[in-house]
Amino acid sequence: MIILGLNAFHGDSAACIVRDGVLVAAAEEERFRRLKHWAGFPSQAIAYCLKEAGVELCDVDHVGINQDNSAHLWRKALYMARRRPSLGLIRQKLKFRAERSGIDELLRREFPTSEFRGEVHPVEHHLCHLYSAYYVSPFEDAAVVSVDGFGDFASAAWGHGEGEQLDVDGQVYFPHSLGVFYQAFTQYLGFPHYGDEYKVMGLAPYGAPTQLEQLRQIVKLNPNGSFALNLRYFRHHVEEVPFHWMSGSPDVGDNFSPALEDLLGPRRRPDEVLEARHFDLARSVQAMYEEAFFNLVGAVQRRTGATDLALAGGCAANSVANGKVRRMTPFRRVYVQAAAGDAGGAIGAAFAVWRKEGGRRAFRMDHAYWGPKFEAADIDAVIALHRVQLDEAGCAITRVADEAELCRRTARHIADGRVVGWFQGRMEWGPRALGNRSILCDPRRSDMKEILNAKIKRRESFRPFAPSVLDREVTDWFEEDDAVPFMMQVFQIREDKRARIPAVTHVDGSGRLQTVYAATNPRYWRLIEEFQALTGVPMVLNTSFNENEPVVCQPQEALDCFLRTRMDVLVLGDLVVERRAEG
Repeated sequence: MIILGLNAFHGDSAACIVRDGVLVAAAEEERFRRLKHWAGFPSQAIAYCLKEAGVELCDVDHVGINQDNSAHLWRKALYMARRRPSLGLIRQKLKFRAERSGIDELLRREFPTSEFRGEVHPVEHHLCHLYSAYYVSPFEDAAVVSVDGFGDFASAAWGHGEGEQLDVDGQVYFPHSLGVFYQAFTQYLGFPHYGDEYKVMGLAPYGAPTQLEQLRQIVKLNPNGSFALNLRYFRHHVEEVPFHWMSGSPDVGDNFSPALEDLLGPRRRPDEVLEARHFDLARSVQAMYEEAFFNLVGAVQRRTGATDLALAGGCAANSVANGKVRRMTPFRRVYVQAAAGDAGGAIGAAFAVWRKEGGRRAFRMDHAYWGPKFEAADIDAVIALHRVQLDEAGCAITRVADEAELCRRTARHIADGRVVGWFQGRMEWGPRALGNRSILCDPRRSDMKEILNAKIKRRESFRPFAPSVLDREVTDWFEEDDAVPFMMQVFQIREDKRARIPAVTHVDGSGRLQTVYAATNPRYWRLIEEFQALTGVPMVLNTSFNENEPVVCQPQEALDCFLRTRMDVLVLGDLVVERRAEG
């Protein structure tokens, strides 16, 4: 049985293929369109997944889509009758509902040479999130929680997974949402773009939670784990908030009302200098989110008795909160799959359909390498096309066929303070670069953040960089130990180790780690092992291979990024491109 899973007409549009209950391919549309968080119909991601699976659209038996317009209809009707939202808001909802229908027709239009003969299954948004969390996890008995902005009139859902069975026990419905809360304060703090919430999370450790009591007026916590917003501080429930989903990068208008500025003072403009009050508010927002999050997961743990937790939804990208679960609750293990946000709903939809059609749970996602791979011939062709440009830039090109030597040479470059682009194997699924589309540096250098921002990233100075660490070394370097293959948890670095790795140690002594395993990425593991042999440090600084764009997908994009920035070394498969040393 072949199932195509889709997240369409929403931020982080994506597709996946599941064959007989096993994931074969998955990718976000942004990687092909080269626009961050691309929304619309993921035609290029679908084309890639079909090609990777070696099938055509006519071979697909089922399509699962991360949305069900018929979900919670009575709640929607009751809300309209009670709240009487503006006609603009009603028209907006109806418009987007109409535009998101007709998957069969869209498939026919985008793939005219291969007729789809299967069945389309709309799957409720949070059910997709719950399936994407539990059904690919290593757990046999787990609490499962989804928290995000909104999808199908809900903002959170929770339940219990046991063996094949996944039961939903409760939900929070529109207009109450922790995702909307965090997004509204992200906008208030001067970060206006869709997906900027991680900037607030990065800013928070620089402040103190001085405004937490005021924020407790905005988010009310209930004994059953649910929550409610004080709606006077928000707009989304009564009026049309401008947003653009259908193609290109999503664009969302302000979610907060003037009452928030009455409470906290004027908003920060994007060009305004960050001050102590902004740091304090960011810390207060993160603290309020954590209070609500732990109120929810704690209640779910008490109901289920589980000691394993699987998380999904856009808020599951809050790696700071995720990393505190073992300290704050009886949960002992946490699993957050590589694409926890809406892109991951494509996988959730596919596995929900697999279960509906009688399939059994047999797949575990222990790595994120589900995207395109390029052969040596593809890389050679790109190098040949740009040979004159590389020569003019003073670049030396060497093929290093022996993997051990390739890793030793690359480790030496990193240890010598060079910035290395590392392009290998299949592209990662999800927002993180995890050792196949990465920029790698020496975590021991206190000036490496400044070097990276000057040479390549050109991003806010407060944002931290992350360590990729050998799995066997986690307990020696971090205060906690768990499998974190997707860089979705933040742990405290042991106090006696922080001075040795300042480039990946945040101001509060934490690090958003990725655990690296020889079984799932042997070349990357070997590179870090070689770096450890040289330096005694079993990790490298890992940041995404991009420059204010989606993570690179193809060799051409990697080379373009290398040439337009001041990256020192590029490793494309077995080819090493070295730029002439400056000065």
